[in-house]
Amino acid sequence: MATGGRRVVIVGASSGLGRCVGLGLAERGARTAFLARRADRLEAAAAQAGSEAVGIVCDVTDEASCRHAISEAAEKLGGIDGLVYSTGAIHFGSLVETDAATWARLFATNVTGAALATSAALPHLERSRGTAVYLSSVSASLTPPWPMIGGYVTSKAALDKLVEAWRAECPAVGFTRLAVGDCAGGEGHSATEFANGADPEIFGSAVRDWMQKGYMSGQLIDVEDLVSTVDAILACGASAVLPMVTIAPRGNSPS
Repeated sequence: MATGGRRVVIVGASSGLGRCVGLGLAERGARTAFLARRADRLEAAAAQAGSEAVGIVCDVTDEASCRHAISEAAEKLGGIDGLVYSTGAIHFGSLVETDAATWARLFATNVTGAALATSAALPHLERSRGTAVYLSSVSASLTPPWPMIGGYVTSKAALDKLVEAWRAECPAVGFTRLAVGDCAGGEGHSATEFANGADPEIFGSAVRDWMQKGYMSGQLIDVEDLVSTVDAILACGASAVLPMVTIAPRGNSPS
């Protein structure tokens, strides 16, 4: 299906990479539904995306909220051809100091929320033989686990396996996990909130360690490259099997 005819739901679209993807797909002519918790930011993002976009409040940790939001999105878009799950929670700290509440929050957002959103969207995606894309991380699939974000890495690895499980059970839909390398997003609300709430000393020490180990290059992915990658995956629909796609900073040129 051509970009202009595609109906795409972006979950986690009020900020960061989700907002970047939603705005970028809208620029390419897609009809988009922006889903997230923060109503004010959703309204602003949908308004920026244009008349073919809608903003719908959705809490991925609440099953009823997921089902209601996906149903409303399908109604307003006239169906769903693509689902992009970009929602993510992170915690900076050692594993030994990560408590049960933090583990529960990470998995509720990064794993269970993806399962709930997919379950709600599945009938629509099967009808359109569409595609679901899940933003994962190179720290969960391509490198050894990054110290001080062990809970995040573990939950993203679980997300990767979840995507594989969906693919095994539902062959009429294309399921792809997109492993994303270093990317700061765009400006304003489109910037990632990767370090929000992190202790500056812990964060600084972790980044230095990651750089020393070669997990981070110091370069960043261009947001346009990210959007183009998502767009290309969505264009495949269920006709191509793309188990995992990776996007990382290209060359040595700064973004």
